[in-house]
Amino acid sequence: MTDHAGSSGPTHRRPVPRVPRALRIILPALLILIWLGAAGIGGPYFGRVDEVSSNDRTAYLPDSAEATEVQALAEEFTGSEAIPAIIVVTSESELSDEDVTALTDAAEELSALEAVIEEVSPPIVSEDSRAAQVFVPIDADADIGAVVEQLEQELATDLPEGLTSSVTGPAGFSADLAAAFAGIDFLLLGVALAAVLVILIIVYRSLLLPLMVLSTSLFALCAALLVIWHLASAGILLLSGQTQGILFILVIGAATDYSLLYVARYRDELRHRESTWAATVSALRGTVEPVLASGGTVIAGLLCLLLSELKSNSTLGPVAAIGIAFAMLAALTFLPALLYAAGRAAFWPRRPRYDPAPAAEDASGTDGGGWGRVAAAVSRRPRPLWILTALVLAAGCVGALSLDADGVPQSDLVLGSSSARAGQEALGEHFPAGAGSPVQVIVDQEDLQATADVLLAEDGIASVSVVAADSPSGSAPVTADGIGAQGPPGTPAADPTVVEGRVLVQGTLTDAPDSAAAERTVRDLRAALDQEGFEEIVGGVTATSIDTNDASVHDRTLIIPVVLAVILVILMLLLRSLLAPVLLVATTVLSFGTALGVAALVFEHVLDFPGADPAVPLYGFVFLVALGIDYNIFLMTRVREESRRHGTRAGVVRGLAVTGGVITSAGLVLAATFAALAVIPILFLAQIAFIVAFGVLLDTFVVRTLLVPALALDVGKAIWWPSRLWRTGSP
Repeated sequence: MTDHAGSSGPTHRRPVPRVPRALRIILPALLILIWLGAAGIGGPYFGRVDEVSSNDRTAYLPDSAEATEVQALAEEFTGSEAIPAIIVVTSESELSDEDVTALTDAAEELSALEAVIEEVSPPIVSEDSRAAQVFVPIDADADIGAVVEQLEQELATDLPEGLTSSVTGPAGFSADLAAAFAGIDFLLLGVALAAVLVILIIVYRSLLLPLMVLSTSLFALCAALLVIWHLASAGILLLSGQTQGILFILVIGAATDYSLLYVARYRDELRHRESTWAATVSALRGTVEPVLASGGTVIAGLLCLLLSELKSNSTLGPVAAIGIAFAMLAALTFLPALLYAAGRAAFWPRRPRYDPAPAAEDASGTDGGGWGRVAAAVSRRPRPLWILTALVLAAGCVGALSLDADGVPQSDLVLGSSSARAGQEALGEHFPAGAGSPVQVIVDQEDLQATADVLLAEDGIASVSVVAADSPSGSAPVTADGIGAQGPPGTPAADPTVVEGRVLVQGTLTDAPDSAAAERTVRDLRAALDQEGFEEIVGGVTATSIDTNDASVHDRTLIIPVVLAVILVILMLLLRSLLAPVLLVATTVLSFGTALGVAALVFEHVLDFPGADPAVPLYGFVFLVALGIDYNIFLMTRVREESRRHGTRAGVVRGLAVTGGVITSAGLVLAATFAALAVIPILFLAQIAFIVAFGVLLDTFVVRTLLVPALALDVGKAIWWPSRLWRTGSP
């Protein structure tokens, strides 16, 4: 950022009212103490977020979703809230009797673990005798990650050489997610803060000022986390590792951006005002409107997520909005108080000196610095420039058509190696791949056999059983001939467990429960059961994935137009114009399309990702459009301010020259913070990191630097239509 980043040339500066000296000391000191207290209280909650968060996908489905209803009712049939862990043991050769005995002994020892709330099943040997599986019911309230790690350690100790074990199933994949999110408190935050610190040191060439800006961001996050934690603890908000990571990045990035805008204005005022108090008041006057407008736009866009059916989306809206609110508050209270207390020393060793003489301007109306030259170059041939830029961006949008955003298997949610994924692959080689994660159908008791017949008719169903409490295994097989015995020959058929006239039927899938084939089976099954006219609900792991993806697609279709409409209205009110907001939103949407198109090509051909969650385009859109509009607001509010004094053409040139440095710095900071999400090995976060980071850089260096100014210059005064500025050229 150049020294003239916040300057507007020789303009009239409003006088600042006199304030008693005592108030000038007490007010900043009080603000600093309040923020220190909030940070001191909120800081320790970084290590306690897992107390109020959950990564259970079912918890985020709408209450009306079939998978949600089944999840709630299944416990009444099984009498257990256990999460199943499936231990898969494989061997290069057939398992010997000694191997099976050793596995049986190991399973019995696992039953003694505190978190194992029911008897562990005996080993079930595969038909090829080269694998065995054991079902371990784990207490849902336990630390699943720690329990799975303990299971793996016990097996490594107890099993003979030559046997390989993996823990998979719902508990295994939950443990994978917990391990992936384990570094979110300190690794993600540390990487983001380090990246921002490096950029700020380069921008300011100072040591003290970057620390002040960084502390503003960190204090805003502490205060936001304090509020959000208590709201989540009270059950008002839902938190997940994904939401937590996005919250951290949004607050750090936004607070730093708002701080950069204030610092630029404050440094300029220090050059033209001898009193630091006068400089502070004047800088706040010039910063409050764009910060409140940009922050308010982001909050409005985020709150549109409340329309989402999927709770993981709807809860992100208020969580992130609270974070943005504290980011604005910190940048407009704590940072000004801190800078006022430090005075010009905050900029050491490049302290701004008081110089009331107006800066010399060149022919463009700027002081001729780097961004002044860029502005002058854009003004020479604006029409060819914006047309060419728009065509290049439009070409980049084409790649978005190839983005596979129909959902990914649960086994691919975590990047890198995965014991649960390896276990599921082994399970699919030696057993029906869906063993341990069956389709669950709750149906009226009189429709039990007919329902079982429908399941058995599906090619994707290997076997069918019904939950039966009096059976040794807790279930009894159901064939075309009726309910069979579950025990030695001659054992009578078990009676199904009946709850309010309904039974729980389970179908073992032939395909992995998170595969596309399994999803087709469940969709076909739902259609077949509906056609028979049964009063049934279908749930389970696969159904949860289906309902989640369907809800995400619904949210994407509904929320994107709403976000556009809300942001458009806010810009119309802010700029007092109809044409300018339409053009600004159009350029931002074009930028988003290009970012999504490039991302699709990178994901498929460079990173070889298996696809994307349906929520990826929605999150990318909300963040890029809401945050991208920020920079257009920073630019156009200043352009409007300059246009009042110098006319629209000169106002555009001056506005670009004045804001170029600070907006570029803000864009680099925001891109760096979102890129930090990639350190968390979660596919969804890695994709959001790339889309938003690339999109912000594209918006910063292409859209806001070339496309918007060139378009504004070509349209001319009409861009303010129908405001008074369009009619008269003055306010």
